[in-house]
Amino acid sequence: MRTLGNAIWFFFLGGFWSWLLWLVASGIAFVSVVGIPWGRSCYNISELAVAPFGREAINRRELTLNRDVGTSWIGTVGNFVWFLLLGFWIMLAHTVLGIGCCLTVLGIPFGIQHFKLAGLAIAPIGKSIVTTKLAEEARGENAKAALRDVRGGASVAGLKSYDDI
Repeated sequence: MRTLGNAIWFFFLGGFWSWLLWLVASGIAFVSVVGIPWGRSCYNISELAVAPFGREAINRRELTLNRDVGTSWIGTVGNFVWFLLLGFWIMLAHTVLGIGCCLTVLGIPFGIQHFKLAGLAIAPIGKSIVTTKLAEEARGENAKAALRDVRGGASVAGLKSYDDI
């Protein structure tokens, strides 16, 4: 089903044009040395624009549990500059296409993919494109670690009820 959705997306509902839009943005960014982080991010997102079903973007810090330049304050500043220069226009294009797809019931899943890409157009730096299953697994592991931290590392196996916590 995912393959069929990706094929319909690419050939009929804006996938090819989305892919091309992100590649052009990547090329524009790569023209200058300063724009290389944006170019890299746009290129990664262009891969998602080709086949968005079954894949999603996840914050690299959430995925790897490590900070890097793209997930630090420098990445935040980079995302702000990106949004002012190109991100707003790409977000606007995906939002309009998403609304157009959502006008029909059959187009709603494709509209959701455009909205996903519109969200990425706001802040692409610091994101990795992974399978949906891998993203869910990483988020689940992070939630378990956060719960252990909240509980102070105590095990709940020996407790008789939740009132003992």
